[in-house]
Amino acid sequence: MHESLERCESKMTKTLANLDQELGAIRAGRANPHVLDHILVDYYGAPTPIQQTANVSVPEPRVIQIAPWDKSMVSEINRALQTSDLGINPTVDGNNIRLIFPELTEERRKELAKDVKKKGEAAKVALRNIRRDGNDIIKKLKGTDFSEDTISDMLDDLQKMTDDFSKKVDEAVDVKSKEVMTV
Repeated sequence: MHESLERCESKMTKTLANLDQELGAIRAGRANPHVLDHILVDYYGAPTPIQQTANVSVPEPRVIQIAPWDKSMVSEINRALQTSDLGINPTVDGNNIRLIFPELTEERRKELAKDVKKKGEAAKVALRNIRRDGNDIIKKLKGTDFSEDTISDMLDDLQKMTDDFSKKVDEAVDVKSKEVMTV
């Protein structure tokens, strides 16, 4: 495989991993610790992810429990959760913080399913951009040591790779959409 194809495959793999991460952050009525991934707390002057300052667990299907290792961090974590875009008010009980996720309404489930599809489309656009850039690089090989057939084969391989990754994006979107719509 030519290095430009390997580079494209690497970029497409990263795009798919990014989509998986984004889809993991969408809450589907069940408590998922990944919704906390983007929330940072001020840990002795440094913005730090909650998971690096506390033990995060899911004791019940709709509850996330956060147990800070340093008990003085309870109020700091609570403040970060309240100012975040989670839309859930944390409950402090002693040295622990609990996030109780409400049951999703049908309307909210449909909104989340649309959001999942949008993220899938954005990933496909990124894949097409990677393919376009790869095509440009491969087409510039004309007039070098590569034959017309080799260049044509490389373009075909890049298209097949793009199709495969697009299928994986569709599968990930379908799985998450079903998860969001399941009551």
